[in-house]
Amino acid sequence: MTTAWFHCFSGIAGDMALGALLDAGADVDEVRGLLDALPVGGWTLDVEPVLRGGIAGTKVHVRTRETTVVRTAAHIQGLVAEARLPDRVAGRAHAVFEALATAEGRLHRRPPDQVHFHEVGGLDAIVDVVGTCAALEVLGVDRVATSPIAVGLGVVRAAHGIIPNPAPAVVELLAGIPTRGVDLAVELTTPTGAALVAALADRHGPLPSMTVAATGFGAGSRELDHRPNLTQVVLGDEVTAAPIDGQPVVLLEANVDDATGEVLAHAVARLLDAGAHDAWLTPIVMKKGRPAHTVHALCDPALVAQVRGVLAAETGTLGVRGAGLERWPSARRIERVDVDGRSVRVKVGPGRVKAEFDDAARVADRTGRPVREVLAEAEGAWHEEPPAVALDEGPAEAGATVTAIHDHHHDRADHHGHPSVGPVGPATNDDPDPPA
Repeated sequence: MTTAWFHCFSGIAGDMALGALLDAGADVDEVRGLLDALPVGGWTLDVEPVLRGGIAGTKVHVRTRETTVVRTAAHIQGLVAEARLPDRVAGRAHAVFEALATAEGRLHRRPPDQVHFHEVGGLDAIVDVVGTCAALEVLGVDRVATSPIAVGLGVVRAAHGIIPNPAPAVVELLAGIPTRGVDLAVELTTPTGAALVAALADRHGPLPSMTVAATGFGAGSRELDHRPNLTQVVLGDEVTAAPIDGQPVVLLEANVDDATGEVLAHAVARLLDAGAHDAWLTPIVMKKGRPAHTVHALCDPALVAQVRGVLAAETGTLGVRGAGLERWPSARRIERVDVDGRSVRVKVGPGRVKAEFDDAARVADRTGRPVREVLAEAEGAWHEEPPAVALDEGPAEAGATVTAIHDHHHDRADHHGHPSVGPVGPATNDDPDPPA
């Protein structure tokens, strides 16, 4: 699947989108041939190589003799239909003009097909839109994506007089699409450019994973201070990521330099209560030599908002970062053995048996024995006679029958993807050894 990704670091306009595609290799004569099917004359399409901010690009000039005709949305859709363009070209052009009509209709409280287009109804705008759709077809583009869209500020002059910048139609068209303001009193994104983005692009963000085949730059009409007045397009075939057989997880982190050890320990416990698979602390040194800690929490993607909220609330951090990871947890179960007449849970995994420390500590407190001896005896007892009878998962009590129980939370793993043995049931401060 061939994708065209528009990098709108200085906004986007109809002529800039068309210029970028021509610069990336769309044959201008083929594009003109498709445009010639439009049942309207009085226009020419010329291209010029230019520099903007030291970067080479293509400037499109659509020259027309017409100056006063105002077309309705229905009229323009009729022109496109009458041209009998290739299906994908016509479909894309119809979608762009429909997006424009819907936005203008909401702004002027008119049915979309009765909207009168002024600037975007001129021949130059029609050629820009249909020409961009034609260029996409010439290049065999199947999918369109964009970066966040840059917009200016201040005011600009339009057919209705002085209007805010970005224009109301631009704001309406970019609803739901990532945008960012630039401190320039220049119309970086026009209604035509915004309509192309709204109608044709189905994703917005960084450059998609692709094998890059070509790139091009479409130039705006003027030079800008401190940035090239260009729209970039990158063409390529999408790269399908290899399937991941691990369990997806999200690692959330925050650096904290103003919390006590008690507060940090409480935060770790609360993160586990909130559903984190694991939570831990790492000592770090921050700027100016300040000692600090990174608080980490590993959680299921569905619980990101919940765990992130706890991390922010308990640490007082002003920001939380996150990254997607995979983990490969090993199956494990919890069983019980008898030590001095008292039940001790042991975690049993592939090639390893480990006694639960909290249970062993309780036995040590009640018998006066060293805890390390209780741990060793519990693990040795399992090896001597592995239990085989299922029981509930409640906490160990004195005199409980030696049994085997299964851990329904066997999917716990540490932050490197290695198996780590977790508590049975929700993690609390009383649970045995949450995974480290």
